Amino acid sequence: MPSDLILVETRQQIGTVTINRPDKLNALNAAVLGELETAMQRLGSDAGIRAIVITGAGRSFVAGADIGEIANASRGTLQAFAERGQAVFRAIEQTRKPVIAAVNGFALGGGCELALACHIRVASTKAKFGLPEVKLGLIPGFGGTQRLPRLVGRGPALRLILSAEPIDGTEAHRIGLADLLAEPETLMTTAYTLADACMANSPVAIARASEAVDVGLDLSLEDGLRSEATLFASLGDSNDMREGTLAFIEKRAPAFRGN
Repeated sequence: MPSDLILVETRQQIGTVTINRPDKLNALNAAVLGELETAMQRLGSDAGIRAIVITGAGRSFVAGADIGEIANASRGTLQAFAERGQAVFRAIEQTRKPVIAAVNGFALGGGCELALACHIRVASTKAKFGLPEVKLGLIPGFGGTQRLPRLVGRGPALRLILSAEPIDGTEAHRIGLADLLAEPETLMTTAYTLADACMANSPVAIARASEAVDVGLDLSLEDGLRSEATLFASLGDSNDMREGTLAFIEKRAPAFRGN
C-alpha cells in the first residue's frame, strides 16, 4: 500500500495520485518511484476506476530526481536508476485508462518526464517545465530525450534539453507540450472535466485506442495501419461496440459496461 509519499483518492471513478513530498518539491527518489508504481498498478487494475489524474502537493508537480541520491553514483548505479525510472514511467504510459497530468508547478527533469509519460497534460499558467540535467553534467534519463522530440518536434525539444532553460505553462501549451492550459485555481477542475469527458466513452474502446497509438508510434505507417485495423476489428467481439452503435441508431446515450 502507498505510504504518505503518495496520496491516493478516488472520486466518481477517478483516481487522483498526489506526489506528497512538498518539503523536497516532490523530488523523485527510489521510495517515491516505488510508491508511485504501486499506486498506479492498483488503480490500473481496479475495475471501479475509469481515469487517473496525477499531480503534486504544494507548489511543485515534481521538481526532478533527488540529486542527493545520485550525486556520487557510479556508472552502474546511474544505469540502474535510469532503467528503474524508465520502467515506472513506461508502465504509466501503457496504462489502458486515461492518465492525465495536472501540472500545478515545477515540472523539471524527472517531473517533466513524468508528465510526458502521461497520456494528456493539463498545465497551470504558473507551471514551469524544463529539462535542466545538462547543468548537472547529466542528460534526461527517464525518457525525456525520447518522448519530448516525439511530442513537440526535434528543434523545440533540443532547445529545452540543450539550453536547460525552463518554460512556463503558456509556452508549454504553445509548443504542444501541454494539451490544456488553466489558471491555478481551476487546474484540478479542468483535469477532472477532461477525465469525465473520457469516461463518457467505452472503456474497451479507450483501451484499444490507447494501445493503437502507443504501438503505432514505433511502427512504420503501413505496419501501424495494420495494427489499427486489427484492434478496430477486435471490438467486434465487445458488448460496448454493440451498445454504442445501437445507442447511436436509437438516438440515446449509451450505457457502456466495459466489456
